[in-house]
Amino acid sequence: MILGQIGARKGSKGVPGKNFRDLHGRPLIDWSLDQLKRNPRIDAIVVSTDDPQIYEYGLSQGALDIGLRPRELATDAAPKWGVWQHALAASEAVLGQSVDVFVDLDCTSPLRLDADLDGALDLFAAQKPDMVMSVCESRKNPYFNMLELDETGSLQVSKPLPGGVWARQAAPKVWDHAGGTYILRAGYLREAGTLYDGRVIPFEMPAERCLDVDSLFDWDVVEFLKGRQLGL
Repeated sequence: MILGQIGARKGSKGVPGKNFRDLHGRPLIDWSLDQLKRNPRIDAIVVSTDDPQIYEYGLSQGALDIGLRPRELATDAAPKWGVWQHALAASEAVLGQSVDVFVDLDCTSPLRLDADLDGALDLFAAQKPDMVMSVCESRKNPYFNMLELDETGSLQVSKPLPGGVWARQAAPKVWDHAGGTYILRAGYLREAGTLYDGRVIPFEMPAERCLDVDSLFDWDVVEFLKGRQLGL
């Protein structure tokens, strides 16, 4: 049993009402919700939200009826892990059976393709980790061009290596946490305390599909790129 989840909290400081805001004729949530609905490997879908409008919309799209998210999980400080654990437990209660795999798609990442979700599911099936997490190669590297102040107030490379690194290509590869796609073993989600307690492996996506809407500037960029994806 594979459960797909969309988290869509009502509040947003950067873009008010963003999760249900119109993006090319569809509410933002649709671009991720539809990917779960289209994927034949997803057996059931749940929308975790504190917003009655989004909740009712989710039900109309076939989401499980788990009720609104508890108040303590509806703040901007609420940890994703706790939201996931609640969604998993509430969904299993409705389904009357245990979930084997939990899939989370951030609805603020509408540039993800169906092929990205399939690729992450394939990697999870092949490698059998505790979690697959989408990432993109970072444009900045702490071994080369990310800086911090030392005790004298002088700039230094954040993670210096012996002899220094003088070309980005020579630095160890690092990624940005791109929260678009997560595939988890459900038992890991039930038992672990944080994202990184177990074996978490990367699913690398192109940077242009990893953008996340967190500000009005982000919205404008994502709106432009989504239009290009759609051939508009």
